[in-house]
Amino acid sequence: MSADPSASDADASAAHSAKQPHGYLGRRLRHILARGLPGSLRGRFVLIMLVGVLGAQLASYAIWTHQARDSRLEQVDELSRNVAYSVASTVRFFRSLPVDYRHIVLDQLRDMGGTRFFVSVNDHRIPIQDIGRGPAQTVVTDNFRAILASELGVDNARVEFSSPDTLRLFNNEVLLHDLPPRWGRHSLLMDPIEAPILVVQLPLDAQGWLYVATLLPVPELFDEGWLSGERLFAALIVLLAVIGLSLLGIRSATRPLARLSRAARRLGDDLDSPPLRETGPREVAATAVAFNRMQQRIQHQVEERERLFTAISHDLKTPLTRMRLRAEMLDDDHQRERFCAALDELDLLVKGALASVRGLDLHEAVEPVDVRGLLKGLAEEMALQGGEVTVTGHALPLGAKPLALKRCLANLLENAVFYGKRAEVHLEDSSTKLRITLRDHGPGIPAGQRERVFAPFVRLEPSRSRHTGGSGLGLGIARHILRAHGGEMGLDNHPDGGLVVILELPRCADVDSTHDADVI
Repeated sequence: MSADPSASDADASAAHSAKQPHGYLGRRLRHILARGLPGSLRGRFVLIMLVGVLGAQLASYAIWTHQARDSRLEQVDELSRNVAYSVASTVRFFRSLPVDYRHIVLDQLRDMGGTRFFVSVNDHRIPIQDIGRGPAQTVVTDNFRAILASELGVDNARVEFSSPDTLRLFNNEVLLHDLPPRWGRHSLLMDPIEAPILVVQLPLDAQGWLYVATLLPVPELFDEGWLSGERLFAALIVLLAVIGLSLLGIRSATRPLARLSRAARRLGDDLDSPPLRETGPREVAATAVAFNRMQQRIQHQVEERERLFTAISHDLKTPLTRMRLRAEMLDDDHQRERFCAALDELDLLVKGALASVRGLDLHEAVEPVDVRGLLKGLAEEMALQGGEVTVTGHALPLGAKPLALKRCLANLLENAVFYGKRAEVHLEDSSTKLRITLRDHGPGIPAGQRERVFAPFVRLEPSRSRHTGGSGLGLGIARHILRAHGGEMGLDNHPDGGLVVILELPRCADVDSTHDADVI
């Protein structure tokens, strides 16, 4: 029995559709996390440390708070039971006294002092502003009601907590603070008054209510908040210590990466830059060894390329000379001219290739270069060839390789003078980069051809004759030199005609700062 292909396709499509929302949500979440993370590795490490420390502290505080709350509730349960039995004994005692002797006993109790309770007999229940809340109050009230009901048979007792500032006593509801010290304060152990006061009121008989006030010596009885000021201060101290130590450790850990980045940037500008020191931790030392091997192989390949082109140039000179001599011996003038033109073209290509190799050779030390003075000197040379170059603007000395930068600017000025007869150069200097704008008055370059002109041996003028231009290597060599200095070149056409070449060279004050490059 064969399976239905359409059913299989439908099942696969349904499964793919079911997975799509999850895949989209996953990509969206990763995108949000990527945007929220710091850009530097050091910042991400610090963020991970902070999240880890905060998570650990929150977890430990939650566990500690739960344990402390359970311990406090156990303490409140035991203490409230003892106090409830004492209150029951006090009620039983006052019930056994004749009515006329109750006030005498109360006065004696107040005069004696040292008792844990403040007791009075009132003709009505005094209203209390109850401040009790949470599980502690539930434990106390439940214990009191259960014990008073079992011991005395009282099921209508009022168990409340009052603030010392609003506690009222006696029939005239006088405040606690207004009582003589010998009456209330020593009885309730209030010196100073901080903890809430437990007030129990229950009917004594038909003639009055028994009023009992006492303290439960439990610190922070109703404090359910777990992040107190002291704990917050301790957490802040821990966070600051972790941030400081993590910054020091992460800085030490990421410094080799910064050193490797500087070395790679120097290698892009100068193949002869000094190698990295192969010291430090195992991973760092291995990375330095691999980087130095890469640099040596690149240097070897460049040297081999130069030797190859030099050998080709040397080996081609002799056969080219022989062919030229034989061409001169031809009797047919037309054939002789064609042979000579072909040999001239071949000679031009060989010289152009060698010029390209020499143009890419940047084995120079970086020195301060007066760019305006360099351009003025090139302008004078162009004037001898019939070209007109004007230089405007000012610039401070720029750290660059003098001969390479001169070759770059010379190639551009030669093109400008050849195609436009005259050129204007303007300098714009800033603290971060030097901008050189060069405009000629030639035909310009179509937008679709502006990237193509940087390729070797590409000329928009189709002729290969030396009388109509060079070999098509000038712009490519100029851009390579500029990029080797960390700069960039852009081409555009001027609205009034002519080509505009924009050069931007960065000002790196400490690109080659090796004083800290070998520190781990």
